[in-house]
Amino acid sequence: MIDRRFFIAGVGTALLVPPLPALALNANGASRLVDGLVADINTVIASGKGENAMFRDFERIFARYSDTSYIAAYAMGVDGRRASNAQKRAFSNAFQGYISRKYGKRFREFIGGRLEVNDVKQVKTWYEVRTTAFLRGESPFNVTFHVSDRSGKPLFFNMFIEGINLLLTERTEVGALLDRNGGNIDAMISALSKAG
Repeated sequence: MIDRRFFIAGVGTALLVPPLPALALNANGASRLVDGLVADINTVIASGKGENAMFRDFERIFARYSDTSYIAAYAMGVDGRRASNAQKRAFSNAFQGYISRKYGKRFREFIGGRLEVNDVKQVKTWYEVRTTAFLRGESPFNVTFHVSDRSGKPLFFNMFIEGINLLLTERTEVGALLDRNGGNIDAMISALSKAG
């Protein structure tokens, strides 16, 4: 049976937002970004490639659609204040690979599923794109994407799967990994690069 949380977190993580024209973000742009993300993920899922090749594709999708700098910084939390610039870059790279592996392993189960955009609304300086996920053998469930152009182009920076916050989930995971490594940032980054 497909795990709903894994599906949405996977879709949300591996598909974090396609570049759009350098215009101010609007509801249509936010919706197009999510549509593009989902389409690219579905293309990889249906490609028939081997698992490692799919992971590489998912990592490229993550880099293309998501505000990776923001997501990685949020996941590192307050420990980012004591990290050097080199450690922050290494963490961001390791985190991107980790997310791709973590959720990519489950993507094959999502063949035939789809996300439909239901509503887009502006919230302060960003947009909330509410969708419904339809998977084979599962009841439909809600997935919400948060899209912003604060980085200079529209990107997905968070998602909620039936109310479960991706950013908070990954911050908890990274914090636990840091604790298991005695607070050593380099050791945590090394462990993260093999996790997922």
